[in-house]
Amino acid sequence: MTIIRLPKSWEIPEREVTPEEAFLNRRRFLKSLIGAGVGATVLPILGCEQDKEVNSKLAATLDTASLGKVERNPAFSTIDRPTTEVTLAGQYNNYYEFGSTKSIWQAAQALPTEDWNVEVTGLVKNPRTYDLDDLQKTFPLEERIYRFRCVEAWSMVIPWIGFPMKSLIAAVEPTDKAKFVRFTSYYDPKITVGPFWSLGRTLPWPYTEGLRLEEMANELAFFAIGNYGHLLPKQHGAPIRAVLPWKYGFKGAKSITKIEFLDTQPPTFWNTMDSHEYDFEANVNPNKPHPRWSQATEKFISTGPGLKWEKRPTLPYNGYGEYVANLYV
Repeated sequence: MTIIRLPKSWEIPEREVTPEEAFLNRRRFLKSLIGAGVGATVLPILGCEQDKEVNSKLAATLDTASLGKVERNPAFSTIDRPTTEVTLAGQYNNYYEFGSTKSIWQAAQALPTEDWNVEVTGLVKNPRTYDLDDLQKTFPLEERIYRFRCVEAWSMVIPWIGFPMKSLIAAVEPTDKAKFVRFTSYYDPKITVGPFWSLGRTLPWPYTEGLRLEEMANELAFFAIGNYGHLLPKQHGAPIRAVLPWKYGFKGAKSITKIEFLDTQPPTFWNTMDSHEYDFEANVNPNKPHPRWSQATEKFISTGPGLKWEKRPTLPYNGYGEYVANLYV
C-alpha cells in the first residue's frame, strides 16, 4: 500500500534564510516552509503577520539549552556542501507520530521529554537504564557534520552532537548471541496521534527501527542528543535519536526509549508497512529506484531563490562508501 507520497514538485518556495544567531535573537523574519506531506500539495507562503507569529514559535522550539563547547570530530568536520540553516532544518521534518506534513514542528512540541529514560536490554551482559544526564556523563560528546538523505529524494547537511553507537556497545557488552539491535521510539496514543491518512487503521506503533550489530558498531553510527550546538529540538527527535548517514532518514529512530539487543532480525515500522518500498537495510542507492520515483538525484534543501533548490546526483551510501561498503559485500 502507498504510504509516503512525494508532492508534484520539489520546487517549494523559499526565501533567504538567516543565520542561527540572527534567528534565535529574532532580529529578522523567515517565511515558513509548508512541507507537502502524504498526498498533499505545496501550500502558499504565509502572510506577514502570520509569518511573525510562526517565526516566534519556531524560535522557541530551537532555543534549547546549549551544550557548550563540544569538539568537532576532525574526520567529520567538512563536507562538499553547506550546512543547512538551523531554521530550515527546524521546520522541515518528518515525524509521523505527530502528523504527515513536513511542517509538524508545532505538533511535535507535545512530546514530553522530562525525566527521560533509555532502557538498554536484551542480550547484553550489562543491561542498564540511562537518563539524559547519564548519557552525557558516561559517553564523551563530539560534533559531526553529516549528510542527511531522505527516501523522498531530498537532502540536508546537519551538525549533530552526540556519541558513537559503538561506545554504548562497549558499555553494555552484547553477548555472542546478539546479532541485531532494535530501537523503540516514544509512543502514547493520546499524544502521538499519528498521520491523518491512518483513518482509524491499526499501524505498527510504537515506531521501531533496527540494525545488524555490525552496522551499529560501524564508525559512522551515531546517537545524537543535540544539533547546532543545542540540545535536540523535539521535532528532531529529542532527547536522543539515531543518526545513520549512509541510510535513508527513516532508519534514524527518533525519541528513543528502548534499545534491545536481539538474536533475530526485528520487524520495523516502515518495513512492516510495505517491505517492497522500505527494505530493512535501506542504504542510499542511486541505482535502486523507489517504486514511484528515481533515487538517482536529490533536491538539496538550502538557501536561495524560491525555485532554485539545487538538484545533485545521489551518491552511493550517501557518499560514505569508504566506511560502510565492506558491510555489504
